[in-house]
Amino acid sequence: MSLAQPSLTGPRLLLRPLLAADTSALVEAASDGQLWTLPFTVVPSADTVEAYIGNALAGQAAGTVMPFATVLRETGQVIGSTRFWKIDRVNRKLEIGSTWIAASWQKTFVNTEAKYLMLCHAFEVLQCVRVQFTTDEINAKSRAAILRLGAQQEGIVRNERIMPDGRKRNSVRFSIIDSEWPQAKEQLQMRLGAVLQAHTAQALRR
Repeated sequence: MSLAQPSLTGPRLLLRPLLAADTSALVEAASDGQLWTLPFTVVPSADTVEAYIGNALAGQAAGTVMPFATVLRETGQVIGSTRFWKIDRVNRKLEIGSTWIAASWQKTFVNTEAKYLMLCHAFEVLQCVRVQFTTDEINAKSRAAILRLGAQQEGIVRNERIMPDGRKRNSVRFSIIDSEWPQAKEQLQMRLGAVLQAHTAQALRR
C-alpha cells in the first residue's frame, strides 16, 4: 500500500496535496457560506486555518493522512478540501473525510467527481479492502450523499468525538469494501455522467 500522495485529476477537478501556503485560499473558499459556523463539521476560519493546515500536514508526515485541496481545473480556484485519513497500511483500509465544499459548488458535480477520484485511487492504486466514511448523526444531507456513493451504513458510534463547541457527537459509520467497489464504481460513473451533463446544460443557459 504505497503512501506517496499524488494529485488526482478528473474532467473538471484537481485534487492536489494541501500546502502550507493554502491558508488564504482555504479561508476564501470557506467564506462562501461561512462554513466554519456549521455545527457538524470542522471548517477553517481565518482564526483557525493555520492550525487546521498544520494538523493535516503533521498527519501527512506521520503517514496517516493525505490532505487535498479541491481545485477547479479551468480556473485554478480552490473551492474546498478533503482527505484520506486513518490510513492503515497493514490492514489496507482508510477513511475519506474532512470534506467540505464552498457553498456555491455544493449540489453540483464537485462532490461526486471528487469521491469518484478518491475511491478509484483507494481501491485501484492503494489496493484497499475497505474505505469508510463517518458523519455526524444530525447531518442528514451528508448521510444521504454517502449512501448515494454506494456505501453501506454500519451503525452509530456514540460520543465518537467532541466538537469545537463542546457537543459530544454521535457519528454514523458507512463503508464500501473491495467486493462492492465494481458495482459502486459503475453507479458512480453513471451519476457523474449525469451531473456533468446537467452542469454543462446549466452553464450554456447562463
